[in-house]
Amino acid sequence: MVKVGILGVGTVGESVARILLENADLIEARAGKKIVPVLGAVRDLSKPRDVGIPLTDDPDALIDSADVEIVVELMGGVEGPYRLVKKALRAGKPVVTANKALLAYHRYELQEIAGEIPLFYEASVAGGIPIIGALRNGLSANHIESIKGIMNGTCNYMLTKMIQEGVDYESVLKEAQELGYAEADPTFDVGGFDAAHKLLILGSIAYGIDAKPEDIIIEGIEEISPTDVEFAREFGYEIKLLGIAKKVEGGVEMRVHATMIPAGSMIAKVDGVMNAVSVVGDRVGETMFYGPGAGGDATASAVIADIVEIVRGNTGPMLGYKKGLESGFPLVAPEQIHSQYYLKLKVIDRPGVLASVTSTLGEHGISIESMLQKPSRVADHVRLLFTTHSCQEAKMKAAIRALRSLEVVDDQITMIRIEK
Repeated sequence: MVKVGILGVGTVGESVARILLENADLIEARAGKKIVPVLGAVRDLSKPRDVGIPLTDDPDALIDSADVEIVVELMGGVEGPYRLVKKALRAGKPVVTANKALLAYHRYELQEIAGEIPLFYEASVAGGIPIIGALRNGLSANHIESIKGIMNGTCNYMLTKMIQEGVDYESVLKEAQELGYAEADPTFDVGGFDAAHKLLILGSIAYGIDAKPEDIIIEGIEEISPTDVEFAREFGYEIKLLGIAKKVEGGVEMRVHATMIPAGSMIAKVDGVMNAVSVVGDRVGETMFYGPGAGGDATASAVIADIVEIVRGNTGPMLGYKKGLESGFPLVAPEQIHSQYYLKLKVIDRPGVLASVTSTLGEHGISIESMLQKPSRVADHVRLLFTTHSCQEAKMKAAIRALRSLEVVDDQITMIRIEK
């Protein structure tokens, strides 16, 4: 029998304990040993919880307990869990975590501390989708050419409603909050930070890159408008919040932002709160992983899968291989990435304005692929909508600064990157 302690018995922790108890025979048959939850740690013992195990408000006592052989960390946050996970590993106890923020900042330190002690984290990215196992094991014969993923169900739900029903951002955000998909403060989701933490974990497995959130482009969906959605549809695109990691000349790009993608692509068809990750390997080609990205039972399913792997004796480097193995692939600086772009400008409606805008773009080495002119709600103004050919991010940012300096251009310029 293997005894498990759970740090953080919230929605996911309750599901982990309940599934281990209710599906005990099935899990034992698959793991080869009986797995039993024996203790949970919570912040507030007075809060009622649907869990059939003893609880403590002392997480250190859980780690120190001789009854706990595997520690499951579901607390959330960074530095507090980091201290506890380090303590568990140094005590020789395997750890399973679903904490993406912890791993976004401390995955390499934890790999060094863990050594040969298992530290598994399937539930940290895309909930119930086994993308970590796929990268670490199933695709281990491949050089990974690219990863593109819808990794936040809140954003995907909101964008789906905006695209399919024409709902504006503020209205759909309020609806998402009422349905429980978005928090009262939704910044972590809609600002792209949740997806960025997940992308950093996948980037470490695929490319051995030790980047922090501050090192990559992180943008959200707050500025997406019905006009942007209309333009995207007219030109055969859908808008998704994507986490992107891909090999390019000179290294690996890693970025999270709203993205226009061809409407016919597989990932464009992923709607609602679902997640999906496309991985392109040099030998296998494109593979797609789809499923629920959050929720108590879905995330708990991934947590328990990791526990089963530990009980079976499966180990190996935490991140699939040691840091620096692919040292020839450095992180490309954000200003050096290349992309196609969509631009939306509001300008004064008078002769010569379009020529002024296009010449400004041309001066910065940016060529236009397509253009539309739309009426504006503001009198004597129109909206100009462009897509560009591929160019460097730094040139695009410089061009936007130059456009804002033109007296005929409104300061509010929308930019969305395009991936084909």
